[in-house]
Amino acid sequence: MPIVMRVIRIIAQILILYVFYYIGVFIVEITNLPLPASVIGLLLLFICLQLKWIKVEYIKDGAGFLIGFMTLFFIPPMMGIINYPQLFSVAGWLLMASVVISTLFVILTTSMISQWIEKKEIAMKEKKGKGEVDHASSHIHH
Repeated sequence: MPIVMRVIRIIAQILILYVFYYIGVFIVEITNLPLPASVIGLLLLFICLQLKWIKVEYIKDGAGFLIGFMTLFFIPPMMGIINYPQLFSVAGWLLMASVVISTLFVILTTSMISQWIEKKEIAMKEKKGKGEVDHASSHIHH
């Protein structure tokens, strides 16, 4: 695929993501919900993906492009820490330690649940495969 077509597709997909964000902005302005507009937009996108109103292929490349630059979005908050020297006190270190520990806990828990689900899926596929083989072989022997 030519590079120009790929760039146009990525731009179009990013525009789709922006539409969801601005729908979230509109909803927050009308309803005065105490949630960020980006969260509302993300929830709407999730619902549309679940209901298959929007296919993943419609946003996959644009979302991947944005995720590639995600670290740039974290630089301003990290620079903001400089404005809060109290984070380097004992309480601040305890706060940072709890964030790191809880993050590691979430990663570990998520990986364990993912492995458990994968093992269940493999077992179901094997069981289904054996059931079809046994079922087919029982017809041959009769």
